[in-house]
Amino acid sequence: MRIALYQPDIAPNAGAIFRLASVLGVEVDLIGPAGFVMSDKKLRRVAMDYFDLASICMHNSWSDYLLFRAGTPQANGRIVLLTTSADSNHLDFSYRQADTLLVGRETAGVPPEVHRRADARVRIPMVQGRRSFNVVVAAAIVVGEAFSQTGLWNNLSN
Repeated sequence: MRIALYQPDIAPNAGAIFRLASVLGVEVDLIGPAGFVMSDKKLRRVAMDYFDLASICMHNSWSDYLLFRAGTPQANGRIVLLTTSADSNHLDFSYRQADTLLVGRETAGVPPEVHRRADARVRIPMVQGRRSFNVVVAAAIVVGEAFSQTGLWNNLSN
């Protein structure tokens, strides 16, 4: 299981995802360009000492990310986009251990070409009239469900 961040805008959100990924043993793909530099103090403050423990793969662009995927075992996994425009509820989707959970930019989501390239799109139910969850909260909700379905919680110590 992996988490991919598409052109993140907000350093503290990226830091929180790095921390989440670190404690769960999940690798992170940061697809640039990002709206901050990796040495940003806000990023490091949120990630705390987990920043150096997280497994982060940096990609300069969407096309670089796709090239990376093509040459790795991730090529066999699916890209599952978390989006408010999906038809599928995240609870009704069948996750696999090789899936990559992709979150978009906080300010703009992902462009149409990324939507088209995703193998699946899921949404988290919410109260009507609300715009969206924070990307960190959305990632945590979906990772939790994916871990439950795939038995990945069993790989972690109690």
